[in-house]
Amino acid sequence: MPEGRPNDTAALSTAAPDLAPAEVQALVARLYGIDGSVKSLAGERDQNCAVESADGTRYVFKISNPSEPMSLVDLQIAALEHIARTSSSQPVPRVVRTLDGRARDTVELADGTRTTVRMLTYLEGIQIRETPRTAAQRVAMGKGLAELNLALQGFTHPAATHDLLWNVSAAHRLSTQLDSLVEGPRRALAQSFMTRFTAHVLPRLASVRSQVIHNDYHLYNVLVAPDDQARITGIIDFGDMLHAPLVGEVATAAAFHMTGSTDPFEGPAQFVGAYQGVLPLTEPEQDIVADLMATRHLITALISEWRALRYPENRAYIMRHNPAAWEALSQMADLSRHEARDRLLTPTRTGTSS
Repeated sequence: MPEGRPNDTAALSTAAPDLAPAEVQALVARLYGIDGSVKSLAGERDQNCAVESADGTRYVFKISNPSEPMSLVDLQIAALEHIARTSSSQPVPRVVRTLDGRARDTVELADGTRTTVRMLTYLEGIQIRETPRTAAQRVAMGKGLAELNLALQGFTHPAATHDLLWNVSAAHRLSTQLDSLVEGPRRALAQSFMTRFTAHVLPRLASVRSQVIHNDYHLYNVLVAPDDQARITGIIDFGDMLHAPLVGEVATAAAFHMTGSTDPFEGPAQFVGAYQGVLPLTEPEQDIVADLMATRHLITALISEWRALRYPENRAYIMRHNPAAWEALSQMADLSRHEARDRLLTPTRTGTSS
């Protein structure tokens, strides 16, 4: 693996920190001068806590996985600060500085390992996963992602080219995980979509646009107003961001809209149509966006199966998207690449190409 491009397998293979609330409270008081109550938030790699001060102001305190390179934390901080400067209306967290003006700090855990901590503003709203799916909401999400991608255009960072298993454009690196699946229909299904990716998508990726992307824009990471569930109030969790093909961002997000409708392509088509109304996909991108949507489901299935076996204590969180991923692959299994593409892009697509 190239120098300076750390493998995120370590972060997925190392348990998240588990500081007690009192320890977190003491850290926040020492570093930020905030005396607040602490509540745990869900997280896969890091320990995340909501902190509420006496005046009701809330923050998110993040304790990084010890295996997470500091450069990746710096990437996320730099991206948020870039967005704050260039597109201040974007509903993303703001970086909170320590008492001595730092964007992050380093602390020693009980076992002697050192890790990075940082604080972000807390965004109000409810996760979209807790609301009924509507067309208006999908349109808002599609437009919102396009606007976020526009805000990130031109942003660069040395760590943005890091390796990440959740990068749909590098799904072929998970081929070895196919062997860990039990022999049978699911293994055959996964193998067929891996073959589709390596044969039809991988050779085309050099011809599409790339930039820094969020890479995890889904129903858990987008917040809406309680009284207007089609109004986005927050985009959170920039932990999977990287420099990668833009179409992979769109496909990853669209994949999460396949559930909730009789027609599994109805939601994704509404989402992608709204995205293209703000930031149109090029013809080469349109040709592979449905393939990459399937690829997102494929890597979700493979990574979650592996992770759940390794960390059974966190199985519920790790496996939260697994059933939907297998269902989506089954729904797409009988469609050709072009049938899937046209169903995803209708009615936004004005023509088809072979």
